[in-house]
Amino acid sequence: MKEKSIGLLELSSVATGFRAADTMLKGGDVRLLLSRSICSGKYMVLIGGDPASVEAAIAAGAEAANGFLIDRTVIANIQPEVLEAIGRAQVPQPNGALGVLESFSVTALIRAADTVAKAANVTLLELRLAMALGGKAYCTLAGDVASVDAAVKAGALVLAEAGVLVDAVVLPRPHPDVYREVV
Repeated sequence: MKEKSIGLLELSSVATGFRAADTMLKGGDVRLLLSRSICSGKYMVLIGGDPASVEAAIAAGAEAANGFLIDRTVIANIQPEVLEAIGRAQVPQPNGALGVLESFSVTALIRAADTVAKAANVTLLELRLAMALGGKAYCTLAGDVASVDAAVKAGALVLAEAGVLVDAVVLPRPHPDVYREVV
């Protein structure tokens, strides 16, 4: 992943999601990373590029949303493992504690995952975004107990401040079968 920054729009209309994606891509030097409908009839558009281009594209997409904008974010200097963990089909070998952050918002969860990756020496295992989750999102992470605890607390704070925290859990020594269920 060569993008230094990412931007995400979360919309309450699928049709408007297509319009916003088109507007963002035509308006700047950005790359479409993910564009799809998500549960509860929402739509998400994830773009990447240099910080100024991403900011401009997200602003244009938000304007094109015509009242259907749920949330938006731009994250400069995104941790590469955040994007690698989105929809990961094969989880890296788990070790140590397991942390789980759950959010009512896809956008806020991506912000929290970036905070998690920057807060402590942990491995992001997976980011699950709204599919078969009723529009919610969650991420899983692993590492030593102290690091997972610190990272989960940092991510939970981001979600709580946004008013979208569902739950945050740290399992210090999860049963091996629990790790098998991460994917």
